[in-house]
Order: sequence, then structure tokens, then C-alpha cells
Amino acid sequence: MEVFTAIQGRRSIRKYESTPVEEEKLSKVLEAARLAPSASNLQNWKFIVVRDENNRFKLAEAAGGQSWVAQAPVVIVACGTETDKVMLSGQHRYNINVSIAVTHIILEAYELGLGTCWLGMFEEDKVKKLLNIPEDVRVVAITTLGYPSEDALPRPRKSLGEIVSFEKYI
Repeated sequence: MEVFTAIQGRRSIRKYESTPVEEEKLSKVLEAARLAPSASNLQNWKFIVVRDENNRFKLAEAAGGQSWVAQAPVVIVACGTETDKVMLSGQHRYNINVSIAVTHIILEAYELGLGTCWLGMFEEDKVKKLLNIPEDVRVVAITTLGYPSEDALPRPRKSLGEIVSFEKYI
């Protein structure tokens, strides 16, 4: 599959089959995250793979009670380490680095026939307590992972003219 095909076809999936994700596919998805670029090659991330049903239900509760989160056979919690490092632009490196790695995860998952949904709505303190995440580590994103049991429709997108300007912000 070409990258652009994956970008065009990938959708947020909120309904999953109960079929487990094969170890080979999970490893490939995690390898895609490992290979992601990071500022100064810090690789300041940690990915927690959650398969235990009880823990998935607790993560769903921490994600605003979104019960469908627990339906996915795998939930990946993406964490940023070395959270004190800031780029010249003022952006925290861990946040950018982990976001790039999670993008790699969701695109590789799509290529493998798996669905994902990037979650930004969660109570970090509850997630940290559940998964024993140290205080100085930040939870950047959570993504579900599994075989989709729905065909999500494309969402509307703004035109290039609405989101791109040349030479200066217009």
C-alpha cells in the first residue's frame, strides 16, 4: 500500500470485532512507532500495550466513559519521557515526538487491515495510576487497535485554499 493511499483511506474506528490482534501485526505496528523520527533523536517515548479486558474497561472509564474503547482487543497508551526538554520554538519535544510515532502506528495499522482511533480525551491522572506511569512521564495519546466491525465514512475536509497560504499567513 502506498502511504498516500493509507492517508486517504484511514478512518477513526469505534467498533471492533473481538478477534485478537496477531503478535506479528502488533509487533509491526510497534516497530513503526520505534522507527519514527524524533527531535535530536531522543526517542523520548514509551508505549504501553494493554490487552487485559479489565484494564481496557478502566481505560474506557478514564476516557470519559467511552465504553467502545474497551471493545478494542488492544489499547496502546503513548507516553512522553524526558518531558523537560523544550525546542527553540517553545514546543515540548516529547509531545511532538510521540505524536509523530502515534501517526506511524495508525498508518501501519491501517496497512495491516487494523483499525485505530486516536484518543485525546482522557483523565491523565487515572491512566497513570492504572498503569503505574511515573509522575514525570506524560500520557500524550491513547489509541485503540483491532479489526474494525464498521466501515467508517470519510469526514469532510477543508479545501487546500482554506488551510494553506504561501510566503505569509493570510
